[in-house]
Amino acid sequence: MNKEDKEKKEEIKKLVIARLDTIPPNISISVGSEGNFTKQELIEQIQNDTVIGEKMVRLELEYLRKIKEGKYYAEFPSNY
Repeated sequence: MNKEDKEKKEEIKKLVIARLDTIPPNISISVGSEGNFTKQELIEQIQNDTVIGEKMVRLELEYLRKIKEGKYYAEFPSNY
């Protein structure tokens, strides 16, 4: 991985961590069959580049892409 790719990866990790930081500390998050995690546990997983941390980053990026493309809200219509 070249320097530019490493910097991009670190920026993406910072974005995901910042989004996780908005979650109240008493909320747990289920990561598929991996189990439930507190936000702090997930932040540590991301910082340590674990399999779970990488999965969280991929999930978050997929979510953000769907929002950008307008697909997420199209799948879940609301009354707003």
